[in-house]
Amino acid sequence: QVQLVESGGGLVQAGGSLRLSCAASGVTLSRYAMGWFRQAPGKEREFVVTINRSGGSTYYADSVKGRFTISRDNAKNTVYLQMNSLKPEDTAVYYCAADSGLVIGISARQYDYWGQGTQVTVSS
Repeated sequence: QVQLVESGGGLVQAGGSLRLSCAASGVTLSRYAMGWFRQAPGKEREFVVTINRSGGSTYYADSVKGRFTISRDNAKNTVYLQMNSLKPEDTAVYYCAADSGLVIGISARQYDYWGQGTQVTVSS
């Protein structure tokens, strides 16, 4: 059974930092591009960032570029999202997702497996 489990969310003040982790089981993570998405109450799930299978290429949403950094450790079967300079508008449930396709994906519909999400709340 494929499982993606996010952790590391929490409450942080504006300007602070959090590091999210996504631990995979039931799959070999190196076979998948990985993405982070987020969803705030009443809003659509939106793309945050994706990283290719080897970790050599990344693509960020404009809203987080320069503040967030994605990385992966295939030996540990884990993907990370370092979030710095957090803003209240970053408040959302953050989801980790795995993509078996060969084309970089920014649409949630392109991803095959999803975690249950971890809540990130940024206070003013």
